[in-house]
Amino acid sequence: MTFASAAATPDDLSLSDRLCRHIANTPYDALPEACREMMRRALLDGTGVIWAASGMSADAAPFLAIAAGQAAGPARILGTEMQVSAENAAFANGAMAHALDYEDAFDAAPSHPNASMIPAALALAQEVGADGRTLLTALAIGCDLVCRLGLSLRRPMEAGGWYPPPIIGAYGAAAACARILGLDERRTRDALSLMLCQATMPGAIKHSRDTNIRAIREAFPAQAAIHCARLAAGGVTGFDAPIEGRDGFFDLYAGGEYDGGVMLDRLGDWFHGQMLSFKPWPSCRGTHAYIELAIGLIHRAGIDASQIARIHAGIDAVTRMLIDPLPRKQAPAVAIDAKFSIPFTIALAAVRGKVTLDDFDAASLADPDVLAMAALVAPVEADAPGWPAGSGGFLAVELKNGEMLRGEFATPLGSPERPLAREQLVAKFVDCTGRARVPLAPDRARQLAERILAIDTVDDVRQVFA
Repeated sequence: MTFASAAATPDDLSLSDRLCRHIANTPYDALPEACREMMRRALLDGTGVIWAASGMSADAAPFLAIAAGQAAGPARILGTEMQVSAENAAFANGAMAHALDYEDAFDAAPSHPNASMIPAALALAQEVGADGRTLLTALAIGCDLVCRLGLSLRRPMEAGGWYPPPIIGAYGAAAACARILGLDERRTRDALSLMLCQATMPGAIKHSRDTNIRAIREAFPAQAAIHCARLAAGGVTGFDAPIEGRDGFFDLYAGGEYDGGVMLDRLGDWFHGQMLSFKPWPSCRGTHAYIELAIGLIHRAGIDASQIARIHAGIDAVTRMLIDPLPRKQAPAVAIDAKFSIPFTIALAAVRGKVTLDDFDAASLADPDVLAMAALVAPVEADAPGWPAGSGGFLAVELKNGEMLRGEFATPLGSPERPLAREQLVAKFVDCTGRARVPLAPDRARQLAERILAIDTVDDVRQVFA
């Protein structure tokens, strides 16, 4: 439904106005401790992944080169010694935030709420010298907005030819930047309006075999978010209702089909960022259940490749993009496509017993054992008899002797139901920062991790990331 039928609220504000009042005025003290802790972890995890990409992602290198060629400034390009303007730091760090596909996710409405927001908000916070409470509050509010947008959609954005994650993520990034600049309700609405003029990502990102745009896509909304907030602060006037209004967000991206009640349900009391998932493996979240199943059913069971006749992977409408077209997904040409491949990640897990940052290099993409295993993977529709539907994964390994090994996970490792412990996230951060262009020693990385996990106690976030 559209929100127009229920636009009036108890205080007679539109949906956009209610959201902007929430973004501009919600205090740090209103955040539940569970939300604060989750956002601390998101900041730790997100910055760690960026650090790793600075040393590992060739795809992001052109973005770093452009940023580095600009004037010096107060915001750091993570993993390097370079400091540039907030916009250029957001541009470079944004390119790295998803480059390794290792950042957090929101499983309930598949997205990466923080991939463009953390680079943008952190860079702007360094420029203005924001305190840790302001940064954490901005992250919590922006993350929640992204999740609410995703959950409220009643027509998939893909139906209009869009690629949703970086589009909806852009609005959370703009909201966070507006909050860091201290914009009032009206100026926050202007910032969201300006993002409506810039946020885009075509579905073509999924279809070309050799493109790497999928890896570096978050550079664009991260940089745009800072521009939008600055322009709004400078007096650029936006639209009356950029979210639910005529030709606004929901009209443009979902044909006006959305649930306004979801957007406002417990707004200010419940923050969806409390339900983030953190990745144990550096690949698309949709591959994780299959990785876990392949490790258990094949690798740990000691099943040799010569014993396997076929691997049946149950898929649904969401995971279909991770297996189609099958020949390309069985032999991906570039790392980011391999990370978005159920057959290839199953093969890595089955053959090597692990899926790490080291398993998507050129040698891995050409590994004959991995490719042979990937060639055995075939899809089965999740609604077929015997295959349950859900957000997890379903695997059946058919052996040449006729035996069938089956397994399923409704919720993959790293989800709120099966979370990674704080210590595991610190270990991931240490590993990631050790792979940076300018690597951190393990002891120094652990010290930095503890400072990030106490970000809301610092008076100036520059003290942490200097």
